[in-house]
Amino acid sequence: MSYKVVLTEHLDEACADWIAERTDLVRCKLDDDAALGRELADADGLIVRTYTQVNDDLLDKAPNLRVVARAGVGLDNVDLEACRRRNIRVVYTPDANTQAVVEYVWALIFDRYRPRNPMVGITDAATFHKHRAEQVGRQVDELTLGILGVGRIGRRMAQVAAAFGVNVICNDLLAPDQLNLPTDHPGRFVDKATLWAESDILTIHVDGRAENKQLLNAEALAQLKPTCLLINAARGMLVDAEALAAWAKRVESDGGGAVLDVHAPEPPTPDYPLWDLPNVKLLAHLASRTGTAMANMSWVVYDVMAVLEGNEPKYPAV
Repeated sequence: MSYKVVLTEHLDEACADWIAERTDLVRCKLDDDAALGRELADADGLIVRTYTQVNDDLLDKAPNLRVVARAGVGLDNVDLEACRRRNIRVVYTPDANTQAVVEYVWALIFDRYRPRNPMVGITDAATFHKHRAEQVGRQVDELTLGILGVGRIGRRMAQVAAAFGVNVICNDLLAPDQLNLPTDHPGRFVDKATLWAESDILTIHVDGRAENKQLLNAEALAQLKPTCLLINAARGMLVDAEALAAWAKRVESDGGGAVLDVHAPEPPTPDYPLWDLPNVKLLAHLASRTGTAMANMSWVVYDVMAVLEGNEPKYPAV
């Protein structure tokens, strides 16, 4: 039996070749609504990444759809209930980029606390010693790392922090007894008020469900230390950008600031309030961009074929 699968965003070529050998794979540009509608009309499967919104409007164009595959971790761009109502399976890759994101966030932390500007060209003795005098960092084992969200990435962040001797505090939307944490999980669970107040570094690792929108709002930001480094490599909608801009301006002289790898929307619009703030670093959603992580996410094609052939997928969301 022949199956038709529509792909709307980039997929690792080896994975795309694998699914193309087994199905009629049709690549369709996300911004071409007419073409997408035509291709979905008789599609059995749909593979998306971050920017395709799988909602009622899109699903109404795909009456024969049997599986939606999210090549990635978050599912906030897929309306799970809409898929459930239509008996459409949803599959994803929940552990595909954990290592990549954790490495990236720690790189951001060390960028802040262990500054290192290279010598450029032949450097005389005076300039050499000037470099050394100006670049005095801070050891991370003197700091408290606050982790909001103790899923796969948050847990791994805590493990790495413990290896560095960092004090770790955590909070999650779920209570600790609902998280199935290992008994040796590093870190002390605290309420949000304590997390805000005690974190020298606050890193966010919760998902993009609607109730998390602007979780970091003006009230929460007001409770942070003025020296806090806020890192968001999860979802842009978790942070109130207007409130963060106001907070960043207040704490600039104290050394506080933020690094944002994700934004709402993406790419940020010209009126994004966080442009050009000296203590806010804006990055282009790079946390998961390693070759291995990209391939791991793309191997969601295995579960696409499992569903199409009537088998149970390894990583079902619906």
